[in-house]
Amino acid sequence: MYLSTIGLRPGRLTGRGLAANVFALGAVSLATDVSAEMVTAVLPVYFVLTLQLGPAVYGVLDGLYTGATALLRVAGGYLADRTRGRKAVAAAGYGISAVAKLGLLAAGGAVPAVAAVLVADRAGKGLRTAPRDALITLSTPEPLLGRAFGVHRTMDSLGAFAGPLVALAVLGLAGGATADGFDALFTVSFCVAAAGLVILWAAVRDHREPAPATARVSVAAALGLLREPAVRRLVLAAGVLGLATIGDGFVYLLLTRANDIATGWFPLMAVATNLVYLLLAAPLGALADRRGRLPVVLGGYGALLAVYLVLGGLLSGLLTGPVAVVAALAGYGGFYAATDGVLMALAGPVLPAALRTTGLALVQSAQALAYLASSIGFGLAWGTLGPRPAIWLAAAVTGGAILVTLTVLRRPR
Repeated sequence: MYLSTIGLRPGRLTGRGLAANVFALGAVSLATDVSAEMVTAVLPVYFVLTLQLGPAVYGVLDGLYTGATALLRVAGGYLADRTRGRKAVAAAGYGISAVAKLGLLAAGGAVPAVAAVLVADRAGKGLRTAPRDALITLSTPEPLLGRAFGVHRTMDSLGAFAGPLVALAVLGLAGGATADGFDALFTVSFCVAAAGLVILWAAVRDHREPAPATARVSVAAALGLLREPAVRRLVLAAGVLGLATIGDGFVYLLLTRANDIATGWFPLMAVATNLVYLLLAAPLGALADRRGRLPVVLGGYGALLAVYLVLGGLLSGLLTGPVAVVAALAGYGGFYAATDGVLMALAGPVLPAALRTTGLALVQSAQALAYLASSIGFGLAWGTLGPRPAIWLAAAVTGGAILVTLTVLRRPR
């Protein structure tokens, strides 16, 4: 079985036992998430309430935003492993996402143009995510992977927490949710993303140790990863778990609908979610290292199931009041904290160092493709059956996904 210690040289360590690369990549993600969340925090309102798009159309756009570039993730991961230029591939991804913010200035309210820009933005994310996560695993001893991803995701979520607040401030200074206000928002978002690129160039070190002679990087070797039973199980589990995720926009729209929350409060739901994520990511990463990463991941999806049950109760009138809203947002933040980085930490030791980026991209692509199907399916279910049956259906899928993942991954490696 492959171990994450193959070819591992952690590099300069900090006082916490983690490589400086982890914190540098965290700083890049912090700036990038401020930029990204400035935009994504207002997109559901812009699409559904301003452009008057139905749930099915929003589901397609939301699915495209995350899932349409899944295959590009694999191509980018393979290119990063082949050239051993993970930093360069990540920089290309960050650059594409930054330029996409300027594309939103030209798109206006044209739905096809906005969709094209969103796909370009996610193409950048597809390129950068696996190389970034591979650099974290290759800079960190295996026993500390959960902690490393927890620290990185804490810094990432700090940016996600700040992004909606910055968006509200920019819109307030620029005259509100008007054409001029959104133009100012997209411009500032681009500037913050460009700052993240500068940090990446100046502070992140690539991992360029010579690959072992037995670990050739080729298309055949990349495809051969799926012949490894442990890798196949991981990819299958990632895809099944991806089907359980309906997307932030749907969760926040349902909370708004069930509680008659004013539109101006909408971005603050993302702030609350990311605050919980920020507080829990590092402790849950450390817990995963001590007690096992699979139980923490499954616990996170258990929190997601609880969020869906709360939403179902709100829509059915069984639950009411701000306490239920706070519980839903807290559970949603806990779900992200327990799953986002911990799943990558779970996958890292299974993958060979020479093909680490490709392997992580396979896992992420399985999630992204499943999310594309889930988002479109949930939008269609909402549009045809109504929001209440749709959320109960999502809860049933999540419960099934937890059972399937437990069955697939509980076997000894």
